[in-house]
Amino acid sequence: MSTEENPLQPPPWLNAPPVDPYPYEETHDLRTGPDLHGDLLDLLPFVGVWRGRGRGGYPSIEDFDYAQEIRISHDGRPFLFYESKAWILDAESKPVRPGGREVGWWRPAGKDGDELEAIMTNPTGIMELYLGKVEVNPPRIEMVTDFVARTSTAKEVTAGHRLYGIVEGALLYAQDMAAVGEGLTPHLSARLIRVGG
Repeated sequence: MSTEENPLQPPPWLNAPPVDPYPYEETHDLRTGPDLHGDLLDLLPFVGVWRGRGRGGYPSIEDFDYAQEIRISHDGRPFLFYESKAWILDAESKPVRPGGREVGWWRPAGKDGDELEAIMTNPTGIMELYLGKVEVNPPRIEMVTDFVARTSTAKEVTAGHRLYGIVEGALLYAQDMAAVGEGLTPHLSARLIRVGG
């Protein structure tokens, strides 16, 4: 039977040999890896690995202390990769359990690069599209949700507001959230120290 008689032939990649690992470097350290894309220069102070502690709460939950690590990296293209891992702490600052996880992409927008588009997702079924402003002196990002999508099993989140800033070499941030019938309300705030990059 010819290919013309049977168009459902196996794809050419089906029996192809294995490929090597991903060949392009991503880095949070500006001394190694690809050069930072010129469109990201205003965001340069945020690139790195940050670790510290914060406080969380919301009207529908008890206040809690947490530790967090945020990694902001690039691969030479005009966007940053954002990854956050948090864990809950007890009164003696000992880990109790894993906390929130989040990944996302930050991309400069606007003709002067002073605007930012960010997509943030988490494993609980929520994706937020943020639009924001970037300030250079002092380094500061403020963003608000333009759109929130959630799966049918995710809690109701309708809006968010985030503020990131570099203060005396540390990454400070505050996050407000509108969820489960509440309006925009403070939810998380933390101070993180640069540990890499």
